Amino acid sequence: MNRHAGVDRKPATLEFVGHIELPGHIRPGGFDHAAVHRGTARLYVAHTANDAVDVIDCASDRYLHSIAGLTGVAGVLVSEQQDLVFTSNRGEDSVGIFCALTQAELARVAVGVRPNGLAHDHRRNRLLAANVGDPARPKSFTASVVDVARRERIAEIPMPGRTRWAVYDARRDVFFVNIADPARIVVIPGEDPVRIVAAYDVPATGPHGLDLDPERGRLFCACDAARLVCLDADSGQVLDELELSGAPDVVFLNRALAHLYVAIGDPGLIDVIDTRAWQRIESIPTEKGAHTLGFDPDRNKVYAFLPGTHRAAVYRDGVDRRSPQ
Repeated sequence: MNRHAGVDRKPATLEFVGHIELPGHIRPGGFDHAAVHRGTARLYVAHTANDAVDVIDCASDRYLHSIAGLTGVAGVLVSEQQDLVFTSNRGEDSVGIFCALTQAELARVAVGVRPNGLAHDHRRNRLLAANVGDPARPKSFTASVVDVARRERIAEIPMPGRTRWAVYDARRDVFFVNIADPARIVVIPGEDPVRIVAAYDVPATGPHGLDLDPERGRLFCACDAARLVCLDADSGQVLDELELSGAPDVVFLNRALAHLYVAIGDPGLIDVIDTRAWQRIESIPTEKGAHTLGFDPDRNKVYAFLPGTHRAAVYRDGVDRRSPQ
């Protein structure tokens, strides 16, 4: 990892740690969703330009290797309970299932058209893939449900529009899926994931990034209209709204510090939101086009993926100085 010479050491919410060099792009494009497996301290990021997932060691902040052959990979999700890594392979309409301990591929399962967002019910070992679809193909906006143990798709649920990200709420036993247009979050029951049972209207254009505070029952929905919306997870009631620095993409909640990190590709920023005070407390410049993040909760580290220079910028949340490097 390369450290920045002359970094300003005044106290900040996110303190710059350094850069991690990643493989150069094989074709135009960049990075997409990322996830950390806490048991091995490995971060997996979709390197869409390379049809690969890059693997980073979070303990040492160094690039390890890449998992190749994942056509149009867009999403990565980790299950700590099952020690699995899932990928959504948009270019081949499949999800990949990997062992987090060995990175060995266990299976690929065909799903709907252009899968993107992923959510996992670890108790039943079911994976939901939110499919972006194709406007030219009728009824292609769907969510696929995969029985991971059986390596089999068990349901295909029609969606009211193009999907974005998805999360699973174990406390409420439901999946939440962002819909870009009409602007809403749909609710799918975990026990019987074959239908939508509720839809929460979002008062901003283009719901995109989504995360959950299960203890407080809050959904954080970042919208293309440069708005962050907080909704009650049980009722869908809008609790708060906040202006962002630009159109957002990926969001991650640091539950320990109640900080929400929002990736904004244009002009290239991370907005840091104090979710208890409900205010933006910092905006950190990254790089134009850096629309995706990774988050390591054990080290309070945030990784911003920089498509122009094919590397990751690493930050550590400075509020908790006791966190290990």
